[in-house]
Amino acid sequence: MSKSSISVNVKLFAAYQEAYRVPELALELPQDTPVKTVCDRLITEHPELAKWRDVTRFGVNLLFVEPDTILQDGDEVVLIPPVSGGVN
Repeated sequence: MSKSSISVNVKLFAAYQEAYRVPELALELPQDTPVKTVCDRLITEHPELAKWRDVTRFGVNLLFVEPDTILQDGDEVVLIPPVSGGVN
């Protein structure tokens, strides 16, 4: 019998970490979930993050990946918004 969900660990940086006030999240997701769905879920929970949707890069297990990369159970996901160098 196959497992219908996977567990991933999401490392949060910059705006994502500020919104959640934690450095990482553990998420349960359906099998065959693309990494961009993690970003969509975080934006649903924190709509102020929507401005970062189109400029966030995705990493899985320390490698940059395309948004449609399918996640596997136990993956470490990183959402990397642009980091500004100046003072806001």
